[in-house]
Amino acid sequence: MSRAVRSHAAPGETASCELADVFRRYGEAFQRTHRLSAVQRKAAWAITHCRTAVLGGQHQWCDACGFEQYTYHSCRNRHCPKCQSMATATWVAARREELLPVPYFHSVFTLPHEFNGLILYTERNQRALLRLLFDATAATLLEFGRGELGGQIGFTLILHTWDQRLRAHFHVHGLIASGALAADGLRWIAGGRKFLFPVPGLSKMFRAKYLDGLAQLLDGDQLDLPPQFVYLADPARRRRWLRRWRKRAWNVYLKRPFTGPRKLVDYLGRYAHRVAISNHRLLDCRDGQVRYTYRDRQDGDRRKTDVLQADEFLARFLQHVLPDRFVRIRHYGLLANRGKRERLARCRRLLGADIRSAADKQPHTAAEWLVVLLNIDVTRCPQCGGPLGSASLPRAHTSPPPRYQTPHHDDFPPWDTS
Repeated sequence: MSRAVRSHAAPGETASCELADVFRRYGEAFQRTHRLSAVQRKAAWAITHCRTAVLGGQHQWCDACGFEQYTYHSCRNRHCPKCQSMATATWVAARREELLPVPYFHSVFTLPHEFNGLILYTERNQRALLRLLFDATAATLLEFGRGELGGQIGFTLILHTWDQRLRAHFHVHGLIASGALAADGLRWIAGGRKFLFPVPGLSKMFRAKYLDGLAQLLDGDQLDLPPQFVYLADPARRRRWLRRWRKRAWNVYLKRPFTGPRKLVDYLGRYAHRVAISNHRLLDCRDGQVRYTYRDRQDGDRRKTDVLQADEFLARFLQHVLPDRFVRIRHYGLLANRGKRERLARCRRLLGADIRSAADKQPHTAAEWLVVLLNIDVTRCPQCGGPLGSASLPRAHTSPPPRYQTPHHDDFPPWDTS
């Protein structure tokens, strides 16, 4: 079903298009011919109107030099590429305060691509099967922590659902401190600097835990079966299908440890609030096509360009809009929210490190973050440095489109999950 036009090595071009431009030009026609969920319509509307008069804004002026400007509010939708800078900076600052003076490992747990059609079929399936991905990964790592190290480890999992060409690719990145807190809380058990857990063992346990959970969901009629999976309604065929998947290797690996906390935090910042495609990768959108760059992992990570028909591009992007309130960054073990501060303080004492309290000194407002990130003080005139007067601009008389009756699911072809 893919309508990619061609791929070739990309020259050094600058972006002349944003994701919002694609939605403004082709989004309305796309929604007339494709079935979108409420959360997908919400994301499309927010991205389309981000930083426009529709969302209101501020009129600022300087009485000293006559400077004047109008700025418009961001949509703050988590799928909008223009609204992640402050969230990323805030999150990274908080994570920096949680770093322990130990090596860190990076893991990736990936679901087989053959499951994509089942996951993407309905929002109910997405919630259940992606939550199961988190649960199976976390249970595997915690069990290895207890078995291999003899204590409780701490790690963060981050869900990604795409590859470089916006196709479905469900996986979680894990960032794991090398070491564990003993069960009695009285000693720190050091992990390896170059090796943490055996990858084949992780893969087998992750596979078993995910398939056990999937079997329970299917037995409990908690999933909607698309046409290509309807045979799973039969218990005997379902058992045979699960047995086949228990014999196949699943993709799990651990990367070598980061060289230091600074590199770890930088990595977290790039991954924590990334959306399916950033504006800097978009080259142009015209004549019903969208041209963008991607990294070809199969060709030495070379930067290339791809061209998609606009409706195919929007379909690929929107399949990565997560269900409302679905949490895509989760913390486990030592980093689990309840009692986290006390556990980390105890770990630092056992490791002979200072107890950190700088988190309270981090910026809290958007204006404060702009000073930190860009050295821009939005309360001062950029021409003369004098104070800026400010007045709110009302929202334009436009509201999100009303919910409309869409055709039945079977009236449209399934998502391209290749």
